Parts: sequence; C-alpha cells; structure tokens
Amino acid sequence: MTRLYEEERLGVLLRLLPPAPVGWLRAAQELPAARRTFDEIVARAEADLAFRNALLADLETALAAEGYEPDRRVLDEIRERLNS
Repeated sequence: MTRLYEEERLGVLLRLLPPAPVGWLRAAQELPAARRTFDEIVARAEADLAFRNALLADLETALAAEGYEPDRRVLDEIRERLNS
C-alpha cells in the first residue's frame, strides 16, 4: 500500500513540472540514430586501421568520403573515443 501511495505522489509531483523544452525533446528523439552512427563508425575504426588513420588525420573529410554526415555531437564523441 505504501508503494502505491509513493507512485501516486510521484505522479502528482511530475504533473506539476513544466513541459520539457522542445530542444530537449528533439535531442531525445535524435539520440538513438546518432548513437547508432557513432557506434558504427567507432567499430569500423577499431577493425580497419586505414579508416582509423584517415579519421585521425582529418575526421570530417574521412567521414564525408564514406558518406557520413554526422552532426557536431557525433564528431566530438568520435574524437574523444579515438584519442583515448
């Protein structure tokens, strides 16, 4: 019984919050596709030394040559992952 009360109370409190900003909603919708692109690029860079070297030399050019059009967040994530 206590757990039900806690869940109901939480629901009431959540309804009091203002709606999430549109930008947050858009980012949440775009995140899965960006994550898949990121994971695909990183996996390929781990398996293909020539591709990894091309990414390290000039990330944007190497990705464009392969048909990728990642946004700034994906580029930043890839740079961080490749440099670690």
